[in-house]
Amino acid sequence: APETDEMVPRRLVDQAKYFAITVPQTIEVGRAAKDFTQEKLSQPFTVLTHMSDAMGQSRIERFYAYVQTKEGDLGEQLVRNGLARIYGFKAVPPSLQNSQQEIQKLEQLKNEAKHEKIGGWGINAGRLNLRAQTPAVFSFFASPNDTQRQPVPLPLPFSRPSPMLIPSISSRRNPASHPKEKTPLGRIDINTATEKELTTVPGIGHVMAARIIAARPFRSADDLKKVSGIGDKKYAQIRPYFQ
Repeated sequence: APETDEMVPRRLVDQAKYFAITVPQTIEVGRAAKDFTQEKLSQPFTVLTHMSDAMGQSRIERFYAYVQTKEGDLGEQLVRNGLARIYGFKAVPPSLQNSQQEIQKLEQLKNEAKHEKIGGWGINAGRLNLRAQTPAVFSFFASPNDTQRQPVPLPLPFSRPSPMLIPSISSRRNPASHPKEKTPLGRIDINTATEKELTTVPGIGHVMAARIIAARPFRSADDLKKVSGIGDKKYAQIRPYFQ
């Protein structure tokens, strides 16, 4: 599922390209996926795993696993509702012969969500929170006699076992990054600067910082002109701050 904040700009850019949406919209999809998951896991569920290390940047121990809810495989439900992309480690699900069978199923679910314009595929049409009710293809619990139904509006927010406050992006940002007028000229390395450092430059917000990071490496800061959204005026404004 997409990111819920701006901590990993490069990944956000990749996810935005997948759904053909903007980075801020991608974060909206990520938060919708988070709410969707919390709602599904508020009821009893089953985890199937070989305890294989999922690694990653998290300090919390992580394992690859299949999560089964009463409505089917959680990963398939996320894809079917346009809230996750088909990406990452491949494994053979229980009851299938090989991982390619599952990939084919996921592609079918993605195409259905895309056709119905729901989740990330429909955010530009105001359909982020429409949910499909087709049973998951791979499921220990879904009845084979269930029939496909049309997506229905999903009440906001998703029901949860207890209230949960998700802080806004602005409340999570470090206030130290805001006084842009104090940023010294000629000090920022275009290839090593963090997102936080880039956003101290007047004229560079979090979306533009993500684009700059995704376009690396640069031969020099002169190549900033090649970044989408940086025209002559923007270039003249930000170039003096880089080495």
